[in-house]
Amino acid sequence: MSEEDKRETSTGEPGQVETGAEPSGTGPDGQMETPEGEDLQAALREAEARAEENWSQFLRARAEMENLRRRAEKDVAAARQQSLEKLASELLGVKDSLEMGLQAASEDGADAAKLAEGSELTLRMFNQALEKFSIEELNPEGERFDPEAHEAMAAQEATDVEPNTVINVVQKGYRLGDRLLRPAMVIVAKAPSDS
Repeated sequence: MSEEDKRETSTGEPGQVETGAEPSGTGPDGQMETPEGEDLQAALREAEARAEENWSQFLRARAEMENLRRRAEKDVAAARQQSLEKLASELLGVKDSLEMGLQAASEDGADAAKLAEGSELTLRMFNQALEKFSIEELNPEGERFDPEAHEAMAAQEATDVEPNTVINVVQKGYRLGDRLLRPAMVIVAKAPSDS
């Protein structure tokens, strides 16, 4: 090959000659395929497979969590409905007893003693229904005033009890387990003013 031919095929960089053929170990995309390159390709395929598997696991776990959330909501709603049904069935007996009492009171010659006895029985039924559902009555007369369970309606001077003692319950309170349903409305003792 003459000196001129060599110049025509050169790449323009000194010392390099273009032969027209790809160097050995080059892939179709022109990248060098070496044993290291093959290892990198295999590692990449393995990492992509792991990523795809992790993504699938994530999607399955998310779907399972959504199913658990829906199932829990459904269970809570069913438990609430069942509790309401039990309470309602207990209260229906009290309602029936009240209606019978009213009917007996509207009859001619109604006996006041029998009506009072019927009312006491109805009240006992109602209290039993409350106990079944852990509803506790708060009647704090004579107890120390507790602002978390009592609501003071007034303060009244009293010499026979210590200040901040409940001397009269205007309306009883109720608690459901640890939760206050209604505070007891009370009158609280205060120290007499020296005049």
